[in-house]
Amino acid sequence: MKKVKSKAKQPDAGGTISSLGEFPKTMPALARAQRVTERASRFGFDWPDVEPVWSKIEEELNELKTAVSSGEKSRVKEEMGDLLFSLVNLSRFLDLEAEEALSRSVDRFLKRFGHIETRVREKGKSLSETSLEEMNLLWEEAKKMERKI
Repeated sequence: MKKVKSKAKQPDAGGTISSLGEFPKTMPALARAQRVTERASRFGFDWPDVEPVWSKIEEELNELKTAVSSGEKSRVKEEMGDLLFSLVNLSRFLDLEAEEALSRSVDRFLKRFGHIETRVREKGKSLSETSLEEMNLLWEEAKKMERKI
C-alpha cells in the first residue's frame, strides 16, 4: 500500500502530532469515522480484504452482547461505538458512504412507518390500539409495495 504524507497538525493524547490529521467533532460521526479509517488505510493500518472486517463485526457484536449482560452502561456505550465504527469500516470496504446509507435507511423507515400509520387510521384505530404483530404485518406490506415500484 502506498504511503502518503499528511497535512496533520492534531496533537494526540500524548501531545504529539497525529499523522491522520484533524477530524472536527462537529463533523457527523459516521462521516468522521469513515474519513478516519480512510486515512489510517493510507498509512497501511488496514485489513488486507473484507473477510477480517466481517470477523471484527462479529467480535464487536459479541462484546456488545456481553456488555449489555453486564449492565454497565458506560461499557455498553463503548461497545456500541466499536460496533458502529466497525460497520462504518465495512462501508468503506464496500465502497459505500456510511452517512448516505444510514440516511437512506432512515428515510425508508419513515416511509414504511407512515404506511403503518395510514393503514391503521384507515381501520379507524390508533397506533396505541394496534398490536406489534399487526404493525409488523403492515411493515411487511410496505416493503412489498416498495419492491413493486
